Parts: sequence; structure tokens; C-alpha cells
Amino acid sequence: MRLDTCASAAIASMPARAYPSRTKTPRAARTIAARLSGEPWRRPGRRGAEGGMGAPSGALRVDRKTTPCSVQSYTARCSFPSMADEPSMTGTAPASTPQSDRLDPALLGLAATVVVGALTAMLDMTMVTVALAGLARDFDASVALIQWVSTAYLLAIAVTVPLTGWAVERFGAKTMWLFALTVFGAGSALCGTAWSAGSLIAFRVLQGLGGGMIVPLSMTILAQAAGDKRRGRVMSIAAVPAQLAPIAGPPLGGILVEGPGWRWIFYLNVPVCALALLLARRGIPRAPRPTAARPLDVTGVVLLSPALAVLTYGLYRTSGWFLGAGAVLLAAFTVHALRTRVTPLLDPRLFTGRTFAAAAALGFLSRMSVFGAMLLMPLYYQQVRGYGALAAGLLLVPQSLGTLLALPLVGRVTDRAGARPVVLAGVAVTVPAAVLCAQVGPGTSEVLLSAALLLWGVGMAAASVPVMAAAYHGMEPTAIPRATSALTAVQTVGASVGAAVLAVILQHRLDSRPTAPAAAFGDTFWWVAAFAAPALLPALLLPKLPRPSCGDESVR
Repeated sequence: MRLDTCASAAIASMPARAYPSRTKTPRAARTIAARLSGEPWRRPGRRGAEGGMGAPSGALRVDRKTTPCSVQSYTARCSFPSMADEPSMTGTAPASTPQSDRLDPALLGLAATVVVGALTAMLDMTMVTVALAGLARDFDASVALIQWVSTAYLLAIAVTVPLTGWAVERFGAKTMWLFALTVFGAGSALCGTAWSAGSLIAFRVLQGLGGGMIVPLSMTILAQAAGDKRRGRVMSIAAVPAQLAPIAGPPLGGILVEGPGWRWIFYLNVPVCALALLLARRGIPRAPRPTAARPLDVTGVVLLSPALAVLTYGLYRTSGWFLGAGAVLLAAFTVHALRTRVTPLLDPRLFTGRTFAAAAALGFLSRMSVFGAMLLMPLYYQQVRGYGALAAGLLLVPQSLGTLLALPLVGRVTDRAGARPVVLAGVAVTVPAAVLCAQVGPGTSEVLLSAALLLWGVGMAAASVPVMAAAYHGMEPTAIPRATSALTAVQTVGASVGAAVLAVILQHRLDSRPTAPAAAFGDTFWWVAAFAAPALLPALLLPKLPRPSCGDESVR
């Protein structure tokens, strides 16, 4: 149907008083149609003039300067803004589907490039957990000392995350992505050459400085490229490394430890980082730098980075002194951030928005329960059931399978129905799964545990992916890097709290019930359910899907 026909039909169907009297003619309809389609229109000549009804040589083109009645204001009253502004509607038929709603090949290629880099960092974090016993034996170190191989990496991440937002604004996301991959790869190579527990711990700090930037950078790159209408589906792709790593990491780490040795856990990262660097140079577009980059909040760095590190260390050591010192530093940073004239390293005002605050609370609670479960289930399989590290990792496959199966559906439903109903459903599934795991015993059926883990994986996908998309809802693109850093910092602290608190609870239960270790694990899983259930409250604060207006181009 041509645009002049559409305009004529629309005008004819309107009440007589809805438009000026001069628009009640077919000529007015043709004028509006020409204005909408961008085609020139010429004033017809008077009867008897040269050319009859044709256009004289001095005919005028309809525009704002020569037309007494503004076509643009008329179309605004007639609710035609999408027709006037849609570039694809210049000829005959309207476009069937807006291009902005599709996951085009360029965006999918960008997502694949980012996933390669993020996957290597997340796999490394999970592979090391099965190598700790071998590391303690090779370096003749105590378990308390060798645990710092994992703790130092997490502390480096906690320190690095708040700097990522400023670094992206100062140097650009692509430059920082290349830098993070380079640092992570160099740290991995050095870890493979470690000659003592102390050297390995030091190299893990360097590795964590690069790895800590990779995850928030991946979220930032994809969130900026996707836009609001595609963000849910793209974040489902970005969540693939986070869901693959917990299940693929332990079995892969077990294979490497039992095969070529633990050093290859780190050497494996080097070629993967090289591939990710090659893909990033070609596949990630270089965004223009801001005209005036904000200065670095040096005072914020001095206060916030030690605050997160000391708090994380205090949670691992369950030390009241360290927790108190970390709380004081965090309070001092909050006061500074609210009073400083420069843009703070982590802006507390982000949490005054209901949507972002709800997403941050959900991220904290979900990571708290998820990382706690990641600690408990492998230990249960190894200490109670007597399985090795490789077998224990393979028994976690149902959890990852449930998440991977749910991710595509979760992304589509989030884009159509909004984050709130999806997250509520995810929490409603996760809590019963934790209750099922609390029924563990010395001879619990693997089928029952696999069903519980499968259900847990589905709930994790539904409760986590929409949160990432909702956190950026209605946010300016320039604010996304800072929001990503804040959200990742909150999630890192949540993971630390979950692992530390549940480890303390488990150890207390094991000490009080030394002859019933299975019951001790069951008691601790009840705490996992208790951590997951409060997520229902912030989920209620997530936005519903807004109703599109009559002129919204997404209405089909």
C-alpha cells in the first residue's frame, strides 16, 4: 500500500475537528503523503493558466518555510511519528520487522569474540580448585597456605573491578579488553613456571588483575552494542562462560592434573588468550573516546580497593578485626564519593535507582548461594561419597545442562515479558532445588541429586540473566561502564560472602557431628536455601515490560 493511500485513509477516518479545514481535501492528503515519503510536490496551476492543471515553472516544493500548515505538526497530532522517522519507509511497503530487533551476524560475531576471552578467565578460576591438593603436595605446603592460590586471585579481582569503569571511559573498551587479555595471559605463563607456593600466589595476583577486568568488560562491550531491545538475548550469550566454567572447569582441571600436570592448567590459557587477542583486534569495533575523560578518583582508589580486599580477606579468615577495618574503609569511601566533585570510582548514587538497586541485591544474593553451592557439592561428592576430582566434576554436569537449556528461552522471554516474572520464576525454582540437596545422605541416589542439580541450573539461568539486562534498563550508554563495575563488585563480594560463610557453617557442622558428615552437608544446604529465598523481595522491584505507545516502531 502506498503512503499517499495510507495518509488519505487516515485523514478520512479522523473526526472533522481533529485537523484544520484546509486538510479535508485529497490535495491535502497528497501533500502530507509527499512530505512523509520525501517526494517533491508541486502546486497545481490555476484553470486557464499555462499548462492547465499542470505545474507552472514557478511551482513551489512543500516545506516548512512555504507551507502555511506545518505537515510535521499535523503528523504529530495524527500519531504518525514512526512513519515520518522510519528510514526504511520511503517507498511502497513498510518493513515487516525492525532491523534493530534482530541479532544480526555482526552482533553475534562480537558476542562470540567476547565469549572466547571471558571463558578462559572463568575456566581458570574453576580448574584451580581441583589442583589444590596436588599443589600442596608438590610445594610441601599446608592447606591453609595453598588456599591463597585461590584467595589471592579473588582479592585481585575485588581490587580491579572498581577501576574498570574509569579505564573504559579513559581508554575505550577495546583497548582495555586487549590489555586485560595480555595481562591475564602473561600471568598465566608465569604461574606455570612457579617454583614455590609464594611465587605462585604472587603470579596469581598478577593473573587476577587481568582476569578481574575481563568479565565486566565483556558485559560492557555487549551491553553497549545490543541496545535495550536486544539486551536480554545478548546477555544470555554473555552468560554462557559463567555457566560453562563451573561444570567444564573441574573435570578439565582433573584431566590436566592427572595427565600432564597442574602447570598445564595455566599454560592452557596462553594459546586461548592469543586467539582471543586476534579475534578482538578484528571483531571489536573501536568506539570513539569521550571528548573530556573524567579524572581518576585517586582518593576513591585508596579507600575502596583496600576496603574490598580487607573485607574479602576478613570473610575468608572470619576475623572481626579485618571485617571492622574493611567496614570503616567502605564507610569512608561512601562519604567521599557523595561529597567529591569528580566522578567517584564507584558511584553510590547508582544504588538510589530502584531498578539498579534491585538488580544489585539480586546479584549479591544469587552469587552468594551459587558460589556456596559450588563449594559444597564437590566436597560432598569427594569427602562423603569418596569420588575423585574428575568424577565429582562430571557429576555436576546436570546443573550446567539445565542452565544451558534454559538460557535461550530466558533471553527471549525477558525481552518480551520483562525481567520481573522471569526472575520470580527462577527464584521459585532455585529454592526447592536447594531443599532437595539438603536431603543428601551417605547413600543418596545420584538420580535424585542430578534432578535437583538440573532444576537448580534452570533456576540459576532464570534468576541471573534477566538481572544483568534489567540493571541497564533506561540507562545512558555512557553510564554503563560505571554501572557494570559496580554490579560486578557487588557480585564478587556476594560470592566471597557465600563461600566464606558456608565454609564456616560446614566446618562447624563437621566438628559437631564428626561421625555423620552427610548430615553436616545437609544442614549446610538448608542455609543455601535460606540465602536464596530473600531474593524474592528485590525481584518484585524489577521493572515490568513497558507498554509501547501507538507510534512505537516495535508494535507490529
